[in-house]
Order: sequence, then C-alpha cells, then structure tokens
Amino acid sequence: MLRPRLLLTLAAALALTTITPAAATATAADTAGTALQEVMFVGNNWDGTADVIHSSGTYAKIGSVNVVPDKTERMAEINADPIKWIYFQAIRNSVGEGHDQFVDDMYATPDGKSMVVSRPSFADVVSIDLTTGRINWRFAVEGYRADHMAVSADGTRVAVSASTANKVHVLDITTGRQLGQFATGDKPHENVFTKDGKYIWNMSIGDVNTSLDDPVWDWTKGDRHITVVDATTFKQVKVIDMRQRLDAFGLKDYSDAVRPAVFSPDESKFYFQVSFFNGFFEYDVGTDRITRMKTLPKNPATSDDRTTMVNDSRHHGLSMNPSGSKLCVAGTMDDYATVVDRATLQEGPLVAASKPYWATVSGDGKDCVISESGADRVTAIDFATGEKRLSVAVGDHPQRVRLARVPVGWTGVSGG
Repeated sequence: MLRPRLLLTLAAALALTTITPAAATATAADTAGTALQEVMFVGNNWDGTADVIHSSGTYAKIGSVNVVPDKTERMAEINADPIKWIYFQAIRNSVGEGHDQFVDDMYATPDGKSMVVSRPSFADVVSIDLTTGRINWRFAVEGYRADHMAVSADGTRVAVSASTANKVHVLDITTGRQLGQFATGDKPHENVFTKDGKYIWNMSIGDVNTSLDDPVWDWTKGDRHITVVDATTFKQVKVIDMRQRLDAFGLKDYSDAVRPAVFSPDESKFYFQVSFFNGFFEYDVGTDRITRMKTLPKNPATSDDRTTMVNDSRHHGLSMNPSGSKLCVAGTMDDYATVVDRATLQEGPLVAASKPYWATVSGDGKDCVISESGADRVTAIDFATGEKRLSVAVGDHPQRVRLARVPVGWTGVSGG
C-alpha cells in the first residue's frame, strides 16, 4: 500500500495539465502541415472492419477500413502452429461468443494517415495506411491475445494489453517499435494514460471465461488489481487492490475486477465498473479509498445468474462529459444506457439499447456515444437531457468507439 504522502503527490501530478488526446493529435498533425478532420472510429469486432463516421451532429458514415487485409497470411500461420490454433479456437468459442475477434481497439497516428488496431484473434497490433489499406507495420504481442489499448496525450505512444502474457506493451505509434513493457495482474484489460503523460493505469480483470462466478469461488478468478507505472521508465509506481477497498466499503461479495473506468477532469476522482455489478464506484485518488457507489436499475428481463453475463460484464462502458458534470453508463446486459449526474448520482432516462458495449464522448462534447453490439449501430445520447438523439448503422458487433483525425476529404481506402 502506498504511503498517504506519495498518494497525494501522485494526485497532484495527475492534475497538472488539461490537454486532451484529440487536441494533442491535432497539434502534431497541423504542425506537419496536414489538414485534418475529426472523426470517430467504430471497431466492428466480428467482421474485421472499422467504420469511420462524423464525430458529432449526424454521425454519418464517411468510409470504412478492412482491418484484416492480411487474414490469409495470419490464418496460415495459425493453422501451422497447434498452440496458436488452440488459442485461436478458444478465443472464438469463449470471449468471441462463437465469432473471431478481429478488432478490439483503434487509434489514428498523429498525422492522421494511418489507423492503429489491436486484433485479439491474431494477437497483434497493426498500423494500416488509410490511403492504400495496406499494413505499415505489425507488432505481435507476447502470448496469444491482444486487447484494449490507450494512446498518450501527445498521440505518439500506444499501450496495448497482452491478455494471456499478463503484461502491457508500449509502442511508438508511428513505427511500431516497442518502447517498453510492464507486468500486470491476470488478464490485463483497460489502459489509461494520465493527461500529463506521466503515468499509465492498467486494470486487470482475471479469468472471465469460467462458470465459477459465485462469490465463494471468486478467488479462482486470479490476481486482479490496478497497476500504475511511470510512462517513461515503465517502473511500477503503485498497485491498487480494489478487493481491500471494497471490503472496507462493506462489499465483500462484490467482484474486484475493474472494467471500463474514467477520471474526473482534474483526475482526483476515478470512476469504475466491476464484473457482475449494475452500477459503478467513485474512488478518491488522494485518500486511496472508495467514496461512493451507484447502483443502477436492473432490467426485469435480465437474469441475475452470473454465468449468463457475457465475459462477466453486467455493465461495460463508462464516459464523462468534458465539464465533468455527467457520467454516461452502458448497461450491457440490462440493455440500456443512461446519463448520471455526477454530483447527485441520480440517473436520467433509461435509453433502450441492445447490448451496449462501450460509451465515449462526441467530438463537440454534447453527446454520449454508445456502441450497440446487439443491433450493429451506434447511438448518440444528449448529455444535457439524457434522451436519445439518433442511431446510425455500422458493422457486425461494434465495440470500441474512439475519436480520431483523418485527412480532410478522406472517404475510404483505395485498395489493400
């Protein structure tokens, strides 16, 4: 456990800057003399494509990218290696729900010319040229599955979780060169860079594929904790075991597998979801304790049987508007999304949605944008009213949705 003085020092460091990843990327690209337009990347995990849509307003589709142009080559490698083949099939039949997982996460390079994608079933990260559709570089992660990524505030580094290797690789986003790596808990999942670029937070979720979901068997899920590292040296700064914090809050039967998470604008508060829970928690960084919890409504049609919750996720997706006044929650298994007032924790209307899997913020900051993986669409919800604005169709099983920038006038790739 970290000493209080060091915790306060870290909390203060987290609040030093207000630059956003989108703004940083724009600065780098503009310096290079390339005119860029802001867009959203929508990763369609099961069909291996990424749709590119407007980042606000109508969210109209601009173009799409095939993120597995090398599928034939990759499949030949997998079929030639018995161990790789076993893991490929395991991904398909467990976390993939009978489907291959071809795109988990994606970001744009600072110049807006390439899309960098993590591909779970192929256990790699690739950079794809947005003009030709061809692969610029490929980085094979350790182990057999790549997962969530995060990009640094200046847009130059990308961190990717190597699920089965229990580590995170940090890469140069332009060249694919590994800058460093660090160890995590079991099954690293979400990554978050702090705004000043000094720290990376990684959340490990343990084994989500077994049926030993009753609290009495929780110990079988593995070592789950938050790992905080120095983003330059990749040395561990601290480890946060939410098991201890949840126990202190009187919640011994709640899972400590931290799922999607988001910082407040000043990064003094950290909001996070956990496995099996319909709601979220507030964690105070400076005092190192959980300060509030929010339990959200259950859908009467949703079973409380934990073994029916896909990958142990009851709710999976959390974002916050730029002012920090509202949170947006994707109630995955409960088939809704809702905007929550951060001060009062009062939820707004429950917006019906089919297996919403992610929540992000529109480019203009006015909407929460969720991916409806069960309906193959993304939906915009007004932060101010909590009401649905519109939905647009995308590809098969959309998951991660990220703000990005591409060259002005881009409408799709020319080949690949």
